[in-house]
Amino acid sequence: MKTILILGAGLSSNMLIHYFIERAAKLNIKIRVGDKSHATAAAKTENCPQCSAFEFDIYNDIQCNKEVAKADLVISMLPARMHPLVARACIKHGRNMITASYAGSEIKEMDFEARKNGIVIMNECGVDPGIDHMSAMQMINNIGAKGYEMIAFESSTGGLVAPGFENNPWQYKFTWNPRNVVLAGQDGARFLHNGKFKYIPYHKLFNRTETIHVPGLGEFEVYGNRDSLTYRDTYKLHHLETMFRGTIRRPGFCEAWNIFVQLGATDDSYVMEDTENMTCREFINSFMAYRVDIPVEEKLSLYLGIPLNSSMMGRLQWLGIFEDTKIGKPGLTPAKVLQTILEKKWSLESGDKDMIVMQHQFDYMDGELRKKIYSTMTHIGKDSYNTAMAATVGLPVAITARLILEGKINLKGVHLPVIPEVYEPVLKELEQLGIRFVEEEVVIPRDISSV
Repeated sequence: MKTILILGAGLSSNMLIHYFIERAAKLNIKIRVGDKSHATAAAKTENCPQCSAFEFDIYNDIQCNKEVAKADLVISMLPARMHPLVARACIKHGRNMITASYAGSEIKEMDFEARKNGIVIMNECGVDPGIDHMSAMQMINNIGAKGYEMIAFESSTGGLVAPGFENNPWQYKFTWNPRNVVLAGQDGARFLHNGKFKYIPYHKLFNRTETIHVPGLGEFEVYGNRDSLTYRDTYKLHHLETMFRGTIRRPGFCEAWNIFVQLGATDDSYVMEDTENMTCREFINSFMAYRVDIPVEEKLSLYLGIPLNSSMMGRLQWLGIFEDTKIGKPGLTPAKVLQTILEKKWSLESGDKDMIVMQHQFDYMDGELRKKIYSTMTHIGKDSYNTAMAATVGLPVAITARLILEGKINLKGVHLPVIPEVYEPVLKELEQLGIRFVEEEVVIPRDISSV
């Protein structure tokens, strides 16, 4: 009987753990789930005789090595900064490892050691990054196999609330790590557009958006996501006119979020004073010039040019940022204060459903014709526990892990899931589980360029 070690039992682990619980007897496996909270791990493994839960401290080197040594395969669902600690233990004990996170430089530098010790460290197996890589590479390779020339590639993903549940002025709620949402975009964006390199700094990112159409759902807005240029190497697309990756939001979100960016309320580089006694109103006022003759609302209106009676101001008031409610937590950065405020308003309620939207756009030449394929995936969660985010992050990780455990993936070293050996069976099973793409192909008139 083989043992799968899952480290981290947060929200994104729900469907991953459930996948193996459902198949534990058939696969003849034991599942050990470790989390900093034993109660959290235990809640997700109860009533499963093949499962065991335990309290796990990643910084306890003895415990980490002991657990990894007992496992046949390790899945790290811990925060990305902790993956190298797990990876070192996996290399030491010769255990394969899988994550849903971006492969950072520290992990990439372990490629030689991983190969030497005969293991694979498979990264970016979630949704974004993950399903985006797999589905994009499948289509790119299909286009190339037909002898067509790819000239533009765009890919965008968003974690949103499902239609009918966008019941607040922002039409948004947290469907994944709130901290990551608050800090999103701080590295700006780099991409290629019609043969020109483009760079958008953070303070301009949220007012430089594009519009996409999602079949059956209407229009959404997209802002640039980090460094799109690196994916020319990942996807082996070095002669494109356009290479762009973005994040999807509902119309109007970016304009409203930009208010916090311009204020400095998303800054995470310093700790504010006395945040345990600071009120929401004082937090916003701390970024304004000192004036006692007008209220905070009016100061903000003048500072950012937002009419007092506008819907934009209504969104801000709905969040409660002008109220005299105490933050109640010491030693917070502005970003953490903002996160504390937002969590009270943007958390999924028990009856809510979330949604993942992903759309690729592939432009290629078919003889003299320029064609575009829209490949779109939308997936709606079952409820606020069995979310679309948990499914699209956890299931590709689980499927990849099973394939490695069964010897159907035999790679060594540090990898991404951009190899047919990985993405073909994973995408096939995801489709069987209801996560699928719909394609539409159109001919682009000669005088219209890729957006």
